[in-house]
Amino acid sequence: MAEPVAIIAQDAPPRAKRSIYPEQFAARMVDRVKKPLGDLFSLTNFGVNLTRLAPGALSALRHAHALQDEFIYVLEGSPILVTNSGETQLHSGMCAGFKAGTGDAHQLINRSDADVVYLEVGDRTAGDTVTYPDDDLKAQMVNGNWQFSRKDGTLY
Repeated sequence: MAEPVAIIAQDAPPRAKRSIYPEQFAARMVDRVKKPLGDLFSLTNFGVNLTRLAPGALSALRHAHALQDEFIYVLEGSPILVTNSGETQLHSGMCAGFKAGTGDAHQLINRSDADVVYLEVGDRTAGDTVTYPDDDLKAQMVNGNWQFSRKDGTLY
C-alpha cells in the first residue's frame, strides 16, 4: 500500500499495541493512545506520534535517553511535565525538548479532568539506551528493537 500524501492526524489509526514495556509497566499505560504519524509516511530517521492522555494517564514511565533527542508540543489540555527539576504545568501551545545524554528524566502526567493531546517527536538513533530512575527498568535498542531488563541486567 502506498503512503498517503497527507492525512487528518486525528483520523490516523492508533498503535496496535498500547505499550512495548514489560507487562507490569505496560499496565500503567492503558489510558494513553498513540497514533504513529511518522510511520504512515515511512519516516525512518525520526518518529512523530499524536498522543492522547485520558485524565490520570501517563505519557511514559519517567525516562532519559542516552542518544535520542525528544520534543513535545501540547495541542490540547494542561499536562504536568515531571523532570529531575520537579514539576512544571504546561498548557496548550507550550512545548518542551529533551536533549539526549543529559540524564534529565521526563514524563507527562494528566492530572486534569480533560484529555491532553500532544505531538511527540523523537529521533531514532541506533544503539540508544534508556534509564528509568523511578522503576527497576532499563532499555537498550538491539537490532532495531527495544530490549528491556532490570537495572541489574536481568531480562524481563
